[in-house]
Amino acid sequence: MAKSSIKSTKKRKVIVESAGEAHITASFNNIIISLTNKKGDVISWSSAGKMGFRGSKKNTPYAAQVAAEDCAKVAHEAGLRKVKVFVKGPGNGRESAIRTIHNSGIEVAEIIDVTPLPHNGCRPAKRRRV
Repeated sequence: MAKSSIKSTKKRKVIVESAGEAHITASFNNIIISLTNKKGDVISWSSAGKMGFRGSKKNTPYAAQVAAEDCAKVAHEAGLRKVKVFVKGPGNGRESAIRTIHNSGIEVAEIIDVTPLPHNGCRPAKRRRV
């Protein structure tokens, strides 16, 4: 009989300074919030889907607020106190997520919109013939 090896997943510790970054991705279907240190290592993350919202409820400001609350609580306990916010996407919960992060005791120093914009984009579809 062969010996079965059981791997234990060890949670790695992320070094947290007092300052970091908050990345908010707000698509039309979901909102994802990641709080990272200056190097880019994720301290905590959350999304509307992770918080139990389904379907069209995921794209609401309330869902973004609940997700941001959950994410910020973990990061605040880890020692994060000040963030630079990077917002990407056209979704509904952008402002409410930023407001919630600020209200949970993490100071928002700067807000930067990093939504990708096409420099004329891809070629459009050919004209419809009816």
